[in-house]
Amino acid sequence: MMWTVTESQDSVEQLEAAPAEQRPARRWRADKPLLIVSALVAVGLFLIVRGLLVGITGDERANLPDLIDRVDPVPEAVQVLSQSGVFVDLAPGHTGVLVIDGIEIETVNVDELGNVQVEPGQQIEIPPVTIYEAGNSTLTFTPSEGAPITGFDSGEHTAQVIYWRIDEGRQRARSFTWTFNVV
Repeated sequence: MMWTVTESQDSVEQLEAAPAEQRPARRWRADKPLLIVSALVAVGLFLIVRGLLVGITGDERANLPDLIDRVDPVPEAVQVLSQSGVFVDLAPGHTGVLVIDGIEIETVNVDELGNVQVEPGQQIEIPPVTIYEAGNSTLTFTPSEGAPITGFDSGEHTAQVIYWRIDEGRQRARSFTWTFNVV
């Protein structure tokens, strides 16, 4: 910041040569445009920092229950593709079912699919239902031919996960509902 002395340079030298008790108090004045610009920069930096501190994004914005780590599409998504799947990542030790647009989709444990005799290199055919992976506590449904939902039409859709601890059973289930918009 630039400060200027109100006295001339000659009088300043004379004052500095005088004993301290005889020196008058110096008067400083600030450069007004520089003060105004500095104040604007300070206010701008304050607003940026405040915005970063109070901004809610990502998982916090989704406001998910403690026992749900992630859902996809994210709640209130506005540009979901019609062939997108629905995915829920539950806390360990939980299972559940998906209800999409009021239709409860059958759930199959992926471990049950692995008991089929398969030749090396042969693919396992996955049924068009919700797949539950116990090791990850995830539920996944992808619309396809033969599934209760073959694709998502344009517009808003409602997804609900009904979930419970495996050792407690569905009678103690909780649920979480969210919407997404398909383009």
